[in-house]
Amino acid sequence: MDYSQFLFMKQEIGLLIVFLAVFLYDTFMPRKALPALPAVSAGLMLILTVLGFSCCLGGDAEATAFAGMYETSPIINAIKNVLNIGVVIVLVQSIKWANSDFMSVRRGEFYELLLVTLFGMYLMISARHFLLFVIGLESASLPLAAMVALDKNRYESHEAAVKYILTACFSSAVFMMGIALVYGLSGSLYFANIHTALAQSNSLMLVLAVAFVMAGIGFKLSLVPFHLWTADVYQGAPTSVTSYLSVISKGSAAFAFLVMLVQAFGAVYADVWEWMLYALIILTITVGNLFAIRQRNMKRFLAFSSVSQAGYIMLGIIAFNWMGVAALIYYILVYIFSNLAAFGVIGAIENATGKVSMDDYRGLSKTNPKLAFCMMLAMFSLAGIPPFAGFFSKFFIFTSAINQGSIAIYVLVLIALINTIISLYYYLLVVKAMYISDEAPAVANFRSAATERLGLWVSIAGVMFLGIVSCFYSSLLEMAKASELFFLH
Repeated sequence: MDYSQFLFMKQEIGLLIVFLAVFLYDTFMPRKALPALPAVSAGLMLILTVLGFSCCLGGDAEATAFAGMYETSPIINAIKNVLNIGVVIVLVQSIKWANSDFMSVRRGEFYELLLVTLFGMYLMISARHFLLFVIGLESASLPLAAMVALDKNRYESHEAAVKYILTACFSSAVFMMGIALVYGLSGSLYFANIHTALAQSNSLMLVLAVAFVMAGIGFKLSLVPFHLWTADVYQGAPTSVTSYLSVISKGSAAFAFLVMLVQAFGAVYADVWEWMLYALIILTITVGNLFAIRQRNMKRFLAFSSVSQAGYIMLGIIAFNWMGVAALIYYILVYIFSNLAAFGVIGAIENATGKVSMDDYRGLSKTNPKLAFCMMLAMFSLAGIPPFAGFFSKFFIFTSAINQGSIAIYVLVLIALINTIISLYYYLLVVKAMYISDEAPAVANFRSAATERLGLWVSIAGVMFLGIVSCFYSSLLEMAKASELFFLH
């Protein structure tokens, strides 16, 4: 075996170094130094992110390793760096919570589990063989169940963890059944070999195999009708875990889903999985929006909002072109900033008062105007109101889909646009509660922690910056065009 192949895994090796540093710090440092562990973890991840962007901008060539099971390229490095940005923000926002009396005895567990899940997501993104993909998928999924259960004294956390682990096991079983059928049809687990073997196939077994594979990943992405675990898990998990689950896990699964569908099943796009994805997108966007309207708990509200957002992200996959790849990554980046800004406000209020109901946000602008302002910008961006970044992310992803040119895609985008209007209504419900409500404020004035404010302002800066600067999307588009992601077509 040529061990020099490991040198292609620069970001994975960097992440393992960060994990070992955090683990050794948590294990061997004296007790009085442990409160610095959250800051150390965030600092190390920030360094890894900066180094990752330097590699990405340095133009590292596309390369494969381990007999083609692993692939890296500038566009793959870019999505990993986008996830790193979200992780850094989550780590910064979670410092106060991690140093609370309740978490002091298990703060190391949170950071170690988080880094393990991120490593699994890296493998999913770079996998070009279903065996490596499954290893990454399970490495990303199983530790998340332990993270959801970190709040051991709350019944809701136990319930959420049980629901998540049962869902994860069931979805993995469905996914593995799909892979078994694919292997029976193609005789290989390599994406490229599967693509070649299925090029002339259009059997009922192939349709069933792709349906099982899409259902297995649909659970991870909380696509309708595989979304029923989402609201309960988001509500029961600690807020820092919920924010990580809502953006980082979803972003990695979306890109991995794109790569898998394009490279393994791209030859049967029009005949097999295009119409499946149409149905999933329409159901996901519509059901997510309709159920979000009814929610009063802010975490459940954002859970159904994330279900709807997953539908929009899928438009980048069904576009089946270079613009779709760039738009999907750009959408994930904007979604990370927007959603983490919202969760940053929710976390700050919950840590100070324990309140998470939308009714508790009435009159927030009178007592905590800065937090209300941050939440308002986050809601505007999630709703896609210009000139915030969410508007441009939706614009680019709609444009990439329309460029496909079929009548069906025009109908799909029209349905998505109508749903955007519906989403505007329920996002503005939060703004109305904060700014227009005549009731006495339920949350008294308080000063959030410096780290919470830092995470919030970074998120808001991303929402504002990406809304007025288009060079990042242009860079993603150039990397997508140079990538061999669609080399089989």
